[in-house]
Amino acid sequence: MAEIEKTLTGEELEEQQVYQSFRKLLDAYLASNHRKKVDIITRAFNFAKQAHKGARRRSGEPYIMHPIAVARIACEEIGLGSTSICAALLHDVVEDTEYTFEDIQNLFGIKIATIVEGLTKISGGIFGERASLQAETFKKLLLTMSEDIRVILIKISDRLHNMRTLSSMRPNKQYKIAGETLYIYAPIAGRLGLNTIKTELEDLSFKYEHPDDYELIQNKLAATQAERDVVFREFIKPITTALDRLGLVYTVDARIKTPYSIWKKMQDKHVTFEEIFDILATRIIFEPKEGEDEVNTCFNIYVALTKIYKLHPDRTRDWVNHPKANGYQALHVTLMSNRGEWIEVQIRSRRMQDIAEQGVAAHWKYKAQTEEHNVSDEKMDGWIHTIKEILDDPQPDSLDLLDTIKLNLYASEIIVFTPKGEIKTMPAGATALDFAFSIHSFLGTNCIGAKVNHRLVPATEPLNSGDQVEILTARTQQVKREWLDYVTTAKARSKIQACLRKFDREKQVEGERLLRNFLTQKGIEYNTTILDKLRVFHQRATAGKFLLDVAMGIIALGDDDISYLKGQGKGGKISWRSLIPFVKSGDNHAPQALLDRKDAHSVVNDDAFISKIDRKKIFCIDELTIEHCNVATCCHPIPGDDALGYIDEAEHIFTLHKRECEVATKLKSQFGNNIVAVKWAMQRGHLFETTIHVEGADKKGTLFHIAESIFKRSGLNIKGMNIHADKGFFHADLTVLVHDVREVSTLCTDLLKIEAILKAIRV
Repeated sequence: MAEIEKTLTGEELEEQQVYQSFRKLLDAYLASNHRKKVDIITRAFNFAKQAHKGARRRSGEPYIMHPIAVARIACEEIGLGSTSICAALLHDVVEDTEYTFEDIQNLFGIKIATIVEGLTKISGGIFGERASLQAETFKKLLLTMSEDIRVILIKISDRLHNMRTLSSMRPNKQYKIAGETLYIYAPIAGRLGLNTIKTELEDLSFKYEHPDDYELIQNKLAATQAERDVVFREFIKPITTALDRLGLVYTVDARIKTPYSIWKKMQDKHVTFEEIFDILATRIIFEPKEGEDEVNTCFNIYVALTKIYKLHPDRTRDWVNHPKANGYQALHVTLMSNRGEWIEVQIRSRRMQDIAEQGVAAHWKYKAQTEEHNVSDEKMDGWIHTIKEILDDPQPDSLDLLDTIKLNLYASEIIVFTPKGEIKTMPAGATALDFAFSIHSFLGTNCIGAKVNHRLVPATEPLNSGDQVEILTARTQQVKREWLDYVTTAKARSKIQACLRKFDREKQVEGERLLRNFLTQKGIEYNTTILDKLRVFHQRATAGKFLLDVAMGIIALGDDDISYLKGQGKGGKISWRSLIPFVKSGDNHAPQALLDRKDAHSVVNDDAFISKIDRKKIFCIDELTIEHCNVATCCHPIPGDDALGYIDEAEHIFTLHKRECEVATKLKSQFGNNIVAVKWAMQRGHLFETTIHVEGADKKGTLFHIAESIFKRSGLNIKGMNIHADKGFFHADLTVLVHDVREVSTLCTDLLKIEAILKAIRV
């Protein structure tokens, strides 16, 4: 056999690998509980193989290996059947070959063809004033998904394989794909209950965006593994004894926090790896006894555990009786170990475990085995219905749609009650207004306030778990624009935006009438060119926004406008707001750091410089090129940070962001083709602004010692300071000019040497 293999050509070996991979797909399918429709899967494979003949992925392997891999993920890891496997094998045919939707329909039927069509990217075109092919493609995906959930499941399979093979892509493409994944696809996987896939997508995105941080956390996890093993064995020893007494069949596993979740907590809480105390958790998975209720078993285990260890009173979560919106069920308790550490224990049945890891696929599996009504299925159907409602509203701007859908992918939840005692699951931070819209649009649009636990509160009042809420309405109430600042759910935001768009359209018609009358009085004929000139003069991102402000009296038309149109004035100076696609004047989605911007860094408008940037290569930031860059004030990147560049849609401005910046994440997921990979090559010739947060005991002379430490660092200056002292402790934010991240690290180390200082971190 070995001699025969030696005589095979490279092409024959590749052919052999392709068929071996397809054979593994068929084996996985035949091992499942699905009906054995091998013939149609084989036909789909042969058709896709022929359609992609000669095409190769960037890694060099035959392109057909990608659809096979996607189909295997859909089959093995999500549990989908023959229709989905065929669609996965064919998902790139319409997009990348000469074959059409009609060809797929004629050969494989309307169901498979519709799924393939939903998975096909939009290839070109102009979509409104803020064009984004990424957002438009996602909108199309959602429209198809709302009719057939398999569309998004196959898309997640496709994204997972792309992430697993991302190393062959250019850095700027890696950032674009990783950004999209973190912003939309990982949250959707989580919302569908695909927890295993969600965590892998997050970790892979983290690995490519922050390779050094990823490796550092992996190394620290490996270095502390032996210690965690000892803690785990000591902790579970009395637990297993108690479970044996209950006569259960069970497993007790250690659950380790993922690198991404550890890093995210480090960023959000501004703590070090060593300061994170919930890296280790314990999971009890049991097989319920015949005829015994799962919920009762969960609480029997809970009682047994509380007899062994002290219970944390505020950290018990009953997701058994009240599953999360994605169907997740478990009982979470936090116990004090004999070592003095709080350790979370998750209690769940084997069915609950399968649903926690496989989401909708597990729902279908268990639904097929029993006719019993399942609250998890109801919640999943409710989520799909909400997506349909959002898509049914007039939503001309796909970027707004993307933000709205993202709001519906919340992870933390609260449980509130209607006046009749019915349970409603809401995202953490939801207000009475969100609750009103979740019940009915009429309640939301006419809401004037609420009674929460029989107490009168404003409509914008945040709710807490366990609240009972009654909505108060008045027919004279009108939707207010400021409500967008308070609502947290996608349904509420989409309904409010729909009402505001209707109001804005009416006002824009009024604004156009006023503009026409003004121009007629001045002897000038109205046309779209005139309208666009005045829009630029008044620094408005869109014509609609300009006309709206005219109608609202925010813009007063006068002689300056006429002088500008006749070429006698200086003209309008385009503001930074109009050049960032999703930051419009009055945009409630824009990060506050951007909206509050004054003059920290002036916008550099340099068309000649930008035209020379090769987006396919890593761009070098040095003493010369930094002069042409705009340093984003939302995140203040400095040399040594993981950073990227963004060329605005008008190709005027090149802005540097941290890769983890909220604004950069949106840019990667919406305008990914404008992302540029960058590397720092600064020679300490420039100073950059950064903020250091300091906490400590409020002792006499501490402020002097802080200033002295900074002064000792040659070239460092304090640009600003905000300090607050209370009850013997102080918190201070120091705005300092530094050369790079190493200098920040050294400065924080120096500050921690001061006796009274307890914390010094960059924020």
